[in-house]
Amino acid sequence: MEMLVSLLPIILMFVIFYFLLIRPQQKRQKQVRQMQNDLQKGDEIVTIGGLHAKVHALDEATIVLITGDGAKLTYDRSAIREVKQS
Repeated sequence: MEMLVSLLPIILMFVIFYFLLIRPQQKRQKQVRQMQNDLQKGDEIVTIGGLHAKVHALDEATIVLITGDGAKLTYDRSAIREVKQS
C-alpha cells in the first residue's frame, strides 16, 4: 500500500502529461494528414516553406504546384502546410 501511495504522484504526472501534450499533438497530426489527403486539383495552398501556389496535379506521394508566374514545381504531399480558403 505504501508503495502505491509513493507511485501515485508519478502516475498522476504521466496522465496530466498525456492529456496536455501528447493527445493534442496526435489530434493535430491527424488533422494535417486528413487535409493533405483531401487535396484536390485547383486548391490554393501554402507549403511549409511559405510558397503560395495552386495544385496542378496529384498522385499518392507527390503534388505538382503551379506558381503565379506559371512555373510547375513538384513537392511531397507532406510539404503542404495549409489550404487557403477562397
